[in-house]
Amino acid sequence: MIGLPANLTASSAPGIGLAPRLGLTWPTSQVGSNRLWLLPLAAALLVAVPVFVQAPWVRSSPMGAALFTAPLLASGILLERNGRGAWQSMGALLVGFSGSWLGGSLFWGWCRLHPLCHLPVEAFALPLAVAGLGSRWRLAGSFYLASLLGTAATDGVMAISGVIELWPRVLAAPLSEAPMLLQQAGKAVLQPLPLLMMALAAATLLLLCRRLWPLGDTCRVAAAALATTLVVDGLFLAAALLAPGLSGLL
Repeated sequence: MIGLPANLTASSAPGIGLAPRLGLTWPTSQVGSNRLWLLPLAAALLVAVPVFVQAPWVRSSPMGAALFTAPLLASGILLERNGRGAWQSMGALLVGFSGSWLGGSLFWGWCRLHPLCHLPVEAFALPLAVAGLGSRWRLAGSFYLASLLGTAATDGVMAISGVIELWPRVLAAPLSEAPMLLQQAGKAVLQPLPLLMMALAAATLLLLCRRLWPLGDTCRVAAAALATTLVVDGLFLAAALLAPGLSGLL
């Protein structure tokens, strides 16, 4: 076996120390950046999914949408237990999402004409989520609780603006009348007091997101879920005013 000359160290040998000298190493900051954004992006996607997938599914088959919770939950548990690294975290996130999915399916499938039931139905897994914050399921609990907080803020603004009174009328109206009623509800939010309350709620949630973001993966997931809720609410309001048929509610 031929050894390296005494004056040639491992760091100076061709192909061993050359890459760092040429700046060809993979920046650790970039790896950290990818990790920083991976889970929040997944959380944001999972907040947006119900708008485009769950809403039409529940309208056509509420039982099917509710039963889909089982494979979601099973997949999340299997990933969390058997996955490694990011896959394990994704599994925990999927478990939290399955709770939000089931709550949404139950409400929109059977209680949609009773807006006061919205938050209680969506909060059915609240004790489990709070308990999960102190366990290996903290990502699941964080996502579920942030989604629930976003729902509470949205419902609160709707109650203050009086839109919540129009909710049953919009959903029970014939398809020919529903778009007009939905536009009327959207315009009610743009009145001075509701608009002020909406701005205050949005500013409060954004400030909370900013405070949560530096506190680790669990808090970044919560921040991403809250911020995406604001974006989705804004898009829904725009759709209600400009194109009610695209709102996902009708």
